[in-house]
Amino acid sequence: MERWSGKIAIVTGASSGIGLATAKALVQHDIVVIGFARRKSKMESEMQNVKGKDKGKFYACECDVSNPESIEHAFEWVKKNFGVVHILVNNAGVSTDKKFMDSSRSDWKKLFDINVLGVIDCTKRAARMMLDANVEACIINMNSVAGHDVVSFPGVSLNFYSATKFALRAATETTAKELHGSKIRVTSISPGFVNTEIIAASNIDIKSTSVQLPMLESSDIADAVIYIIGTPQRVHITELIIRPLGELKYEG
Repeated sequence: MERWSGKIAIVTGASSGIGLATAKALVQHDIVVIGFARRKSKMESEMQNVKGKDKGKFYACECDVSNPESIEHAFEWVKKNFGVVHILVNNAGVSTDKKFMDSSRSDWKKLFDINVLGVIDCTKRAARMMLDANVEACIINMNSVAGHDVVSFPGVSLNFYSATKFALRAATETTAKELHGSKIRVTSISPGFVNTEIIAASNIDIKSTSVQLPMLESSDIADAVIYIIGTPQRVHITELIIRPLGELKYEG
C-alpha cells in the first residue's frame, strides 16, 4: 500500500455504510480521499477524527450522482484542487421495497440513474483524468450478488434493483475492455447482504422475512477494497464476490 500514499481517491456515497467505511480505511492507509455524497455535513462529521499516518486526509464534496450537472461540478472541483485521481470507488446506490406492479417509471428511473448511469458518468470523468495523467489507477464498482442472480426473499421485493446490478456488471466489463492496454484496473465487487443504511432507507424490513439472513459489515467490504488496490499492478482482480458465511441463493 505504500505506493498509494498521498494518492487521490474518490469514494461516492461516502456519507454512510460501505462508502463511509471505505473512506475511513483509505485515509488510514495514508490516501487522500474525496467523498462524494449529498450529505456533505454528515461526511465531515463522520470523518473529522479519522487520520492517516502522514498524508491521509479527507475532503467532503457535495454531489448527487443521479444529477449529471452535480457530477460535472464535483469533478471540476477535484481537477481544480487536486489535478488527478488515482482511485475511484463507485459505491453510491439505492434500492426500494416497492413491488413492480406498485411502482412507476420515476421509481425505476431513480434506480437506474444512481445505480447505473451515475457510475458510468463518474467512471468516464475519472478515467479521462487517469489517462491524461498516465498514472497507475483503479476503478472499483460496488455491485451485488443481485447482479449475478435475480434474488428475492419471502415478504421482500427488490423491484428492479437486480436489473440495475446486472447492467452495472455489463458496464464494468465494457469499461475494462475499453481501457485495456492502459494502467487502469477495473474491478467489480459483489457483496451479499451488508448491514447498512440502504436497507432502512429502502423501507425493507428484514426481520419480517421468514428466512434467516446472515449479514456482512461495511468494514468487511472496505477491507476488500484495500486488498484489491494493494495487489501488484500486474494483478487484475476483475470480479470479487463476498458472501456472509451461511448465505444461500434465495429465489423465493
